[in-house]
Amino acid sequence: MMKLSAMASLSPHPSSLSSSSSSSTATFFLRRSPFPHPNPPKLAPFADPSSFRFQARGIRRSICMSSSNVSPSSGIPGGGGESFLRKVLERMESVYLSRNPTAKSVLDLVASADDNPICYDHLAFRTFGVSGHGIGSIARFFTDYGYTQMDELRFPAKKLRALWFSPPKDSAVSEDGSGVHGPLPRIFISELLVDQMSPQTQEIIRRYVGISGNGYEHAALASAVGALTWGKPLRSEFQQLAKESEYAAWTLVNGYAVNHVTISTHRLKSHLRDIKSLNQFIEQNGFKLNSEGGALKVSPDGLLLQSSTVADSFPFQFSDGATESVPCSYIEFAERLVLPEFRNLPTKELEEFHRRDGFEVGNADKIFESTSKEQLTRRA
Repeated sequence: MMKLSAMASLSPHPSSLSSSSSSSTATFFLRRSPFPHPNPPKLAPFADPSSFRFQARGIRRSICMSSSNVSPSSGIPGGGGESFLRKVLERMESVYLSRNPTAKSVLDLVASADDNPICYDHLAFRTFGVSGHGIGSIARFFTDYGYTQMDELRFPAKKLRALWFSPPKDSAVSEDGSGVHGPLPRIFISELLVDQMSPQTQEIIRRYVGISGNGYEHAALASAVGALTWGKPLRSEFQQLAKESEYAAWTLVNGYAVNHVTISTHRLKSHLRDIKSLNQFIEQNGFKLNSEGGALKVSPDGLLLQSSTVADSFPFQFSDGATESVPCSYIEFAERLVLPEFRNLPTKELEEFHRRDGFEVGNADKIFESTSKEQLTRRA
């Protein structure tokens, strides 16, 4: 099984050294955080690919050996299979929290105000849909551990497609488990349709996935240790991609890192279970919400309500030595309302399957904008 001490020499992303929370937030930080930064080990901002292959060889072998003995139709196997899945999710979450101070502060704030475990609705990843580096590269790990592929979503204007995956039904849940130690989250994975991009953008992307080689086979590992499977790009290459697709530019410098985690608001116990109240609470404490299409995104059936913060930024040093602030990740909130046929059920009898499932193109299209330059530079 994975030896976390193998990564002890890695260091956290510079963005983890500061927080965007306002002073008004401080009164809520009286309780010990349920989302502590792991220390040790520390995480590299982006490990050099050659160093990554050497340091993580044992971990990679562990992931491959464990998943090779699992049938996709068998769900999570016994004998520690679910424990291993959660350990990998824990490492992915650790990278995410170490690089995104807003997400860490918001989770602490909500946990302090609600005084109950926080459940994740879903985790999201971005990929390049070319040469095996697309949705399947990261999905393979989750389907090996019992996740089921569900619906496809298409975003023609952004030249993206996405699939979401439902968690295994028979997972063990600790009564006081928060985050990745609570109910297993849905997984949302999108990919850029590279063949539809301009020749210049295609050339850049294909060159870097070429450098990655078979790195897509270890996408989950790359996410768990916070490493790019390709080399750092030139600043001019990042800027070229950003002109055509901010999604593409984000993926070039963030790789398989978790793009966002989502708090399941209806599983909270206080008044914050209402997403409108939560949005107001978040903004009152100094955090900026994605305003694209309005702070609250509502599905046509009115049953899926979503919002998100604006992504954090961090100084990224390109291969030519230039440094520029680039977007990192953000945190989302989702409230799934009870389906009409179950509205007469007593509140205590309601389960997650009684609520609206899946995702909505209109909502997701606007949530994608959380990493856009327009949102990052917008004044609160």
